[in-house]
Amino acid sequence: MKKVDTMNVLFCGSGGQGVLKASEILGWAAVFEGYHVKKSEVHGMAQRGGSVESHLRFGKEVFSPLIPEGEADFLISFDSSENNRLKHFLSPKGTDLIKYLDKAKKSIHDKRYINTFLIGVLSGFLPIKENNWLEAIKLVFSNKNLEENTKIFFQGRGEIL
Repeated sequence: MKKVDTMNVLFCGSGGQGVLKASEILGWAAVFEGYHVKKSEVHGMAQRGGSVESHLRFGKEVFSPLIPEGEADFLISFDSSENNRLKHFLSPKGTDLIKYLDKAKKSIHDKRYINTFLIGVLSGFLPIKENNWLEAIKLVFSNKNLEENTKIFFQGRGEIL
C-alpha cells in the first residue's frame, strides 16, 4: 500500500456511543502501519449524552491534531444530528459514512457494537493493513468482548471489501 501524505478523519456522536474508542482504534492501527498520528477530542457533556467529536489525522508527518473546516477525508457519525452539525468539515472530495449507520443499526444485535461496525467499514477505505486493524482492536478491547468486536469489525469491513 502506498503511504498517504495526510488523512483527516472526523468521528462524531453523543456520549456513550463509542466515538473515542473508535478514534483510538484508528489511531493505533495507523501507528502500527507506521504513520505519524495526531488526535484531538472534544467532550461536550459526554456523560449526559452530549456531543462528542474526535479529530484524527495521520500521515507521513502531521503537525496539528485539528482538521480544518472543509478538509475531512472521512466523516464517521454515530448520530445523524451530529452528522448534520459537523458536515461542514467534510472535504468536497470527502466520504460521509452516514449511510452505513442505518445498516449498522439494522444488522447489529447490540448497539454497543455500532462503533466497531463503522470502524470495519472505514477500514475498507484506508491504506492500513488488516493485521494492523486487528492488532489495534486487540489492544483497545484487550479481553473485553474481543471475539465479538472482531466479528462485528469483519461484518462492517464486508460492506466495502
